[in-house]
Parts: sequence; C-alpha cells; structure tokens
Amino acid sequence: MATNNRAVAYTGNGGVTVKEIEFPELVLKDGPGVNPKNVGRKCEHGVILKVVSTNICGSDQHMVRGRTTAPEGLVLGHEITGEVIETGRDVEFVKKGDLVSVPFNIACGRCRNCIEGKTHICLHVNPDRPGSAYGYVDMGGWVGGQAEYVMVPYADFQVLKFPDKDEAMEKILDLTMLSDIFPTGFHGAHKAGVKMGSTVYIAGAGPVGLAVAHSAQLLGASAVIVGDLIDERLAQAESFGCETINVGNHDNISEQIEQILGVPEVDAAVDCVGFEAHGHNHQEAPAAVLNSIMDATKAGGGLGIPGLYVTEDPGASEEDARRGLLKLDFGLGWAKAQSFATGQTPVMQYHHGLMMSILKGKADIAKAVNATVIGLDEAPRGYEEFDGGAAKKFVLDPHNLIRT
Repeated sequence: MATNNRAVAYTGNGGVTVKEIEFPELVLKDGPGVNPKNVGRKCEHGVILKVVSTNICGSDQHMVRGRTTAPEGLVLGHEITGEVIETGRDVEFVKKGDLVSVPFNIACGRCRNCIEGKTHICLHVNPDRPGSAYGYVDMGGWVGGQAEYVMVPYADFQVLKFPDKDEAMEKILDLTMLSDIFPTGFHGAHKAGVKMGSTVYIAGAGPVGLAVAHSAQLLGASAVIVGDLIDERLAQAESFGCETINVGNHDNISEQIEQILGVPEVDAAVDCVGFEAHGHNHQEAPAAVLNSIMDATKAGGGLGIPGLYVTEDPGASEEDARRGLLKLDFGLGWAKAQSFATGQTPVMQYHHGLMMSILKGKADIAKAVNATVIGLDEAPRGYEEFDGGAAKKFVLDPHNLIRT
C-alpha cells in the first residue's frame, strides 16, 4: 500500500500549492482548520480512497481569494470520486475496489437531521454548527480531497457506489460531478420550482450556474436564460441551448428578459453567484443578485439560492458585509409572496437519480460545464484560470487514470 500523499493546500496569500501531507488514517488528526473537539476522532466507520478525480469548486475559490477565515495550510477539496483501498472495522457494505462518489456533505446517518434526509445539516460532524464538508473553513476540519488519497467517514451511509467500474470510468467526467456540482445545480432548480414549461433566469454562468441550466432543461423548462459578466462563460451556456444576458451591459435584467420572453419576468430564478456578487457597473455589491432576481421573478415564484453566503467576509468593502449582513430588499420578495431556498445541498437526496440519468445517457453534465482534466501539479494554474473567469470546470486527475 502507498504511504506517500500529496495534496493541494491554501497558502494564505491568494494562492495554492501542492505539498506532501500525511497518508490518511481512520482518525481525524490535528492540523490546519481542525476543530479541537474533533481532534482524535476515531473513524472505524470510514474508508481510505485512492482519489480518481477531484474537482475545483467556486466555493474553494472564495477561500483562496482570502474572502473567508480559512487558515494557511488548509487542504482543499470537497468534490471527490475514488477507489476504496482500505475499510474500517465497522464498515459492512463498502468493499475494497469499489469505485464511489463522495457527497461533499459529511453526514453521520444517525442524528435526527440525517434520518430526516437533511444530510447537509448533520448534527454530529461539526462542533461549531450543523453541517460539514471536506477541506472547508469552519466545517470541523475534515481533510480535503484534492489529494492522492483521502479518508471518508461514515462510508456505509454516505458513499454512492457505481454499479460497474468499467462503465463508470467511461463516464467519469460526468460522474465526478455527482459529489457536488450536479446535485447542487439540480437542487437550485428544483427548489426554485422549475417544472415542465417553466421559464427560468439563472444568475451566474460559472460551473454551478451551468449545472443549474442543464438541470432546468432536464426538468422540462421551456426557456433557460443565463446572466453573467463574462462573454466566454455566456458562450458556454449558449452551446447547449440557453439564452444569455451580459449583465455588465445592462442595468435592468427585466427589460432584457422581456426582449427574450415577451414579458419582463420569469417563473423561477436561481442565484449561482453568492456573496462576491457585482452589479452591472462591475462594482462589488453583495446583495445585487438577490435583489435583481426578486425583481425579475413573478409574484408567487421561487428563488433557489445555491450561491454561497457567509457569516464572515474579511475581504468585504463594507462593515456590514464583513459580518455577513446584506442590504436585501426583502420587502419586495415578501410583497411578491416569493419562496426562498438557501443553504448547502443535501447531495444524497439527488445523487443516485442523477447517476442513473448519466449512466442511461439522459444527462450530459460534463459537456455543459466544459469539464477540463488537469494533473494535480497543475492545480495552481487551474485555480488561477478559474479565478480569471475561464469557462471550464477543472477536474484534477491525481493518478493519471482518466482517459480524455
């Protein structure tokens, strides 16, 4: 068995580096970002994975930009697909050699929330608050999966085993999206109420926005409109049938929607930008997207908000925003009787169904998000290009196992 391990770590200065870290064991050890109450936590219910693919996420980018309280040295990565190489004493149903997708939510399967299917807000994995994730700030300190090997706790409950390993490897660029981005996109569209014939506006043409757009199409939307500031990303949305709006060129989204649909509003809208939102003047305005989608969505419509919002933003230009307080036009949303769905996505509610859609040729998520494979050593370049607005979803291939 291998004893070396390399991983992508936050350097604390707006960048990342690839460095040697400890080979994972079935225990959570002390390290950058690990909650003291989690140190020494035994995980005989867990497995060790040889990472086959692990993706760079926009949520990672928020940390790398210095917009959270993430500590230097934090090992990044919560989108993980891998082969089981070791199982804990208490693991019964997951076997060595299984190829599995790992939900980015860490969930025990035993608390009240997990039993109710709310695996995004598990009560037992993060001493600070409900909910946890790999390689993420204030999430308990579980080591990230942008690495060669990673430990995954509560394996029997959490991991999604692919039925046939060879078939899965043929579709690995689609299946790697099951750990986060595809369920998150589907969740955003579903919670916004997208259904057959719906008209939908999606704020943000990054990978999550593109995943929402593809999900809205799968749900039967009649028109999917995507807004962004970057023409390259808008072109990617157009490549699979979306209408687009460059919001940097227009100060009124409703007028642009009317030009496309004939009416100035949509049935549902999804915010895939989050707290680093910018207004049409390219100036940062954390509540700009939320206010714009309330305005552009019909009375009684739904708003899905998978875009990330935080309780602390040290890089914000305003004091309120530094504490997670936004100038939200909530009265408008209330007056229009709109529904709001926020928070992490409970991946386990969706990943099996989306896996079957991929395996049966009904979903083409890798094409929609422009999945682009790079080696682990190329991660710093991937982060830099992604930060620059590249219309790509970077997939790290630590062991050169992906054929493209």
